[in-house]
Amino acid sequence: MNYNTLFSEIASEVETTVSPGKIADYIPELCKVNPNKFGVHLTNLNQEHFEFGDANEKFSIQSISKVLALVLAYKMEGENLWNRVGVEPSETPFNSFVQLENNNGIPRNPLINSGALVISDVLISHLKNPKKEFLAFVKSLSNNKSINYSARIAESEKSTSFRNAALINLMKSFGNIKNDVNEVMDFYFYLCSIEMTCKELSETFLFLANYGVNIFTNERVLSTSKAKRVNAIMQLCGFYDEAGDFSFKVGLPGKSGVGGGIVAIYPNNYSIVVWSPELNEKGNSKKGLKFLELFTTETETSIF
Repeated sequence: MNYNTLFSEIASEVETTVSPGKIADYIPELCKVNPNKFGVHLTNLNQEHFEFGDANEKFSIQSISKVLALVLAYKMEGENLWNRVGVEPSETPFNSFVQLENNNGIPRNPLINSGALVISDVLISHLKNPKKEFLAFVKSLSNNKSINYSARIAESEKSTSFRNAALINLMKSFGNIKNDVNEVMDFYFYLCSIEMTCKELSETFLFLANYGVNIFTNERVLSTSKAKRVNAIMQLCGFYDEAGDFSFKVGLPGKSGVGGGIVAIYPNNYSIVVWSPELNEKGNSKKGLKFLELFTTETETSIF
């Protein structure tokens, strides 16, 4: 299939049919991004590459990094991880307190903010130098040593982190945060600040399309069973309280970030990333969602 031509056709349709969204202005540094940016990159298991638009411009992956943190924590903790965080869809916004209070400080899933804070706490307990070791893990997945944090974005997030501070302190009161609150929050902000291009992010997530095996090194990152479970969590929880709509319209496991990126996995086939900074009211890329809906419909690629 000529994906490059298809990308261009779908992007033109998206441009004319999707109304403007809103950049994540509660993070000051993200306000500086050009809202008209749009990029797509698909990498398949044959390591063939197809792209459109601003696919080679770096952007803040934000919550997409929560999946990578989950993978590393799952490798270290195994099934014990689920004693501290659930695997159910949230049904509420990504920074909601309601379910967290009702569930005695155990987050509904690892991909909402409270869940990612618990995952960050787990990693800090296991890693001697959490920032350095987590970044090394991401670089190994992507086969790219240039990937890095953005201190500028991390500090920007830290300056407006009031709800996250409240979430982590609530969990600390229930005993579900073991390390220093400030250390956990700092690590969390840095993992969200990682910048990648659509191409780099697509390559990084390819192991989840390959049943847990890093296609670049042939090393097993996760067992087949664990890779299946991570994909299932993305399917159920990757888009906060819009996960059901994404499954209904797109039909692939995926994860969004408020930087405007979306990654989606078609197991045994490809990893695709779309980037468009304007978000809908749920915090997901408006054009990115529509692009993937049209793409999986046109190509008839879905897990269903």
